[in-house]
Formats: sequence, structure tokens, C-alpha cells
Amino acid sequence: MNAGRPTRIALLYPGDRAARDRSDPAESRFAPLFAAFAAAGVHAEPAVYHDDFADDVRAQLLKRADGVLVWCNPVEGGRRRDRLDALLREVAEAGVFVSTHPDTILRLGTKDVLFYTRDLPFGSDVVRVDSLQQLATGLPQRLDRGARVLKQVRGHSGVGVWRVQWDEGAGGQRGERRVRLRHAQRGSEEETVGLPALVARMAAYFEPEQGGHMIDQAWQPRLAEGMLRAYLVGARVAGFGHQAVNALYPARPGEAPLQPGPRLYHGPDVPEFQPLRERLESGWIDLLRERVGLSREQLPLLWDCDFLFGEPTAAEPQRYVLCEINVSSVSPFPPSAIAPLVEAVQQRLRSPAPVRA
Repeated sequence: MNAGRPTRIALLYPGDRAARDRSDPAESRFAPLFAAFAAAGVHAEPAVYHDDFADDVRAQLLKRADGVLVWCNPVEGGRRRDRLDALLREVAEAGVFVSTHPDTILRLGTKDVLFYTRDLPFGSDVVRVDSLQQLATGLPQRLDRGARVLKQVRGHSGVGVWRVQWDEGAGGQRGERRVRLRHAQRGSEEETVGLPALVARMAAYFEPEQGGHMIDQAWQPRLAEGMLRAYLVGARVAGFGHQAVNALYPARPGEAPLQPGPRLYHGPDVPEFQPLRERLESGWIDLLRERVGLSREQLPLLWDCDFLFGEPTAAEPQRYVLCEINVSSVSPFPPSAIAPLVEAVQQRLRSPAPVRA
């Protein structure tokens, strides 16, 4: 970063050519963040991205940005972000600070993190399933202990996340046991299928381009009470979001499925969530990054952790279970995260040699 000129940051998010040509911060969903950067003396500009004009975005980042903040799901508009990740790696090698760097996403922002941290606080009964054969032979024994949730390695919006449990009704042909299967994607309905049909349904997730394996996590019965999302800037909690997420919650006989409610946003100091904040900041974040092989400087500048409410114990009357970590596209986020994010960007870009994953 050259002395005597403002820090320059690009905000990269998906859009079409018309949106890129306009590049109007005021019409972006990040308008408050653009305004906060301007108030802090940081020059922030949109970097609207699509594979069709990736070269234009590459030139913009290399010529006009000291750093780039990225919001792009693993799949956008039916396209994987492979080309974008290659572009981000290239500009990072050229000295542009990238958050979140694609290599950090692979360590922190996939469902594999549930397996790596299963023995840490907030961990749960999690199994990595490396083949369809392992799924077919191992899942029945796990279902005997209770419902499970099968998760593709990388996804968003509930895509590739399935609740599975034995169906206690009549068996199928030849008395085979059947399972109740529900996809977390919005609008999905519960099905009852045989185990071979379930295995066939999961086959696509074992293809190499989909990660080659799945994560199997024990079902958490308190899902109807919602999900608590902790938003983080670096290693500090910057806010919370509480939402009654019930996409996978089974409907009672004769009743319609429960519907997800709105996410309610809170600042980092809301009293009821201080025990979780204390545990995150006082040790768990460091345990997490050490487990996945990241330094503090390699943590995303904006990320979040989703927690389910676990079954209480004598030692933990309020227990939380890690459900996933979101890194690729953390939006929306509470207003309380904006000022810490702007400050973190300034601090990172003042460093003479920003650390990249």
C-alpha cells in the first residue's frame, strides 16, 4: 500500500453485466458497509463478479485494490466458484489481501470441520463417510441409535443436507426397512424410501467434484427451538442472529411442517448469549484454528458459526452443538459487525506483508 493515498478495498459479490456496469454502492446490499468505509477514509468500490467477465474483475483487483472482501456461495447461478477461486489465489499471490482466501475456506468453511472438531467443545457424534458402500453398511447401525443428518461437504441454503430416520410404519417389498428422508432445501417434502433408494439419492455427493464424501451428524432434537448464529470478525464476536430454523424438523401426524421464522439480529453484548461469547473468545476459536491449521492472521475477517441447542447435561445446562461454519458468503449480518469489520480491514492492510492462507 502506497503512502499518501487512501486504502483501497474492493467488495466482490455476484451479479450480471448490467450490475457491474452500474457498480452503484448505494444499490448494493452492502450499502451500509460502503458508507462506513467512506466515513473511515477508506476507498471502497464494488467488484461485481461473474465468470463471463472474470478477466475484467481480475484486472480491477490487480490495478486498483489493496484488498478484497468476497461474498460468493460455493454455487452461484448453477456455477461452481472454481474460476473465482483461481482468480483470488492469483491476486493474493500478487500481494492483494483476500478475505476469505479460498484455502482458508477449504480448511474452515466446509462440513468437514464438524468431523475435525467432533471432540472439541460444541462437538457431537459425527462420522465421515468416504464411499457409498460405507454409507450402505454403516448408516443402518447409526440409525438404530436415532435420526441422522447427512451433509454434502460444501453447499449452502440447505442444499445437500438430509435428515434420515427409520420409518416405524409398514415395511416395503419383502419386508425391507424403510427410512423417512427430508431435504433441508426450502420447499422440500418428506419422503419414505428404501435404503437402496436413499443410497442412490446420495450418489452424486460422492463424485470427486462434489467432495467425494459426506458428513453424517447425529440429529439434535431441539432444532424446533431454533439456531443461534455467532458472527465473528477475526477472533472476536461481533453480533448474534437467532432464528427458528425448522427446515428439517419432522411434522407431527396430521399437521403441516413448522415454518422457519425470521432471524433476529443482536449486538455482541446481548446478555443471554454472553456465556457462548465468553467460551468462543476465551479458547474455542484458538482450538478451532489450531485443529484446522490456521494462524490468527489467516482467520476470515467476517465469518459465522451456527449452533444448535443440544440436550442439557448436569455440567452444561445450556449446551450448544456446532452445526456448520459459514465463510464463503456471510450476508446479511448484524449492523454491529460493520464497525469492527472496517477497523479489521484497516489494521490488516496497515500490515507490511498481509498473511494469506
